[in-house]
Amino acid sequence: MDGGKQTFSILKDQINPNDKVIWFHCASLGEFEQGRPVIEKVKPIYPKHKIVLSFFSPSGYEVRKNYEQADVVVYLPIDTKKNVQQFIDYIHPEIAVFVKYEFWPNLLNQLKKKEIPTILISGIFRENQIFFKKYGIWMKNKLKLFTHFFVQDDNSKKLLNSIGIENVTISGDTRFDRVSEIVNQNNHLDFIDKFKDNKITLVAGSTWADDDKLLINYINNHSTENDKFIIAPHNINTDSIKKIQSELNVKSILYSNYQTIELKTARVFVLDTIGILTKVYSYADIAYVGGGFTNGIHNILEPATFGIPVMIGPKYHKFKEATNLIATRGCIAVTNEQEFVKTLINFRDPSYRNSIGNNAKSFVKSNIGATNSIIDYMTNVINK
Repeated sequence: MDGGKQTFSILKDQINPNDKVIWFHCASLGEFEQGRPVIEKVKPIYPKHKIVLSFFSPSGYEVRKNYEQADVVVYLPIDTKKNVQQFIDYIHPEIAVFVKYEFWPNLLNQLKKKEIPTILISGIFRENQIFFKKYGIWMKNKLKLFTHFFVQDDNSKKLLNSIGIENVTISGDTRFDRVSEIVNQNNHLDFIDKFKDNKITLVAGSTWADDDKLLINYINNHSTENDKFIIAPHNINTDSIKKIQSELNVKSILYSNYQTIELKTARVFVLDTIGILTKVYSYADIAYVGGGFTNGIHNILEPATFGIPVMIGPKYHKFKEATNLIATRGCIAVTNEQEFVKTLINFRDPSYRNSIGNNAKSFVKSNIGATNSIIDYMTNVINK
């Protein structure tokens, strides 16, 4: 709410009436990662256009407010008629790109009124959503304000077709394009190299308290001297970090003070920072992605692209990429502590570990290409 109060002054300062603008909107950080490959392909094609990037959630805005590929990054104002009229007047985009979700009625009405092409990319729809219920006719009609939908799967297309929406293309998930590129970036981190010391390393990303409990128990009671662990907690407040360290029976270090400790002597490295997990995954032999015992898993594609076997908790069924990765045997879901321990012990076998990892990498490679079909559509619209 506070951030949104600054939106109009930022736009007034940074967008001129004569500027050509392409607008991307993302609810939060996960949606940004899906929009990112499209932004980064559009930018060099239209270097004279300004890219406006908006977020609804602070978890997206705060992390990406200085994103170098966007000319302006703002919060989306609250969806009132007055706000959206002012917002669209300021940015006057040639095209509006919504990523995965976010259906704001007044905003969609205004875009339609101004005849601004509006597309949804990496969209995914489920039968239990309001659009497909008898009582959801009002929201269904708002969906019809979109110019085109680029969806992840055939089921989403069929659902949209069932309510009379035919302007749909199955393009897949743009996150695959994004993660396929991170393998080729410079992922070297000297301090992680020294910590790993050629030992079998488990990287646990975006862990919650339930995940940490499993990890700590395994480290204390089942791990060996040849095992190393890197934990990147979802919540990096001081109390959470201290709790993890206090419950470990082996030597641990923090990112915030690793310079003061002999890295090779530690068994656990806790990342009390953000922004480096993707690079850290490149050092993993096994990845555990957190959230599956809490609210739902985090990004499993980042470790998968490095050819690493992935482990997750049981709450993954709403995540298409997880169900598909499990089906292709690139990911293993565990439902309790016993399964968690058993799976990690099984991964001590390098041939088994490599087999699951290769499945994960192949899965990512087989799903790339969504960005190109979206770019083709956008260039046709912008060049008219």
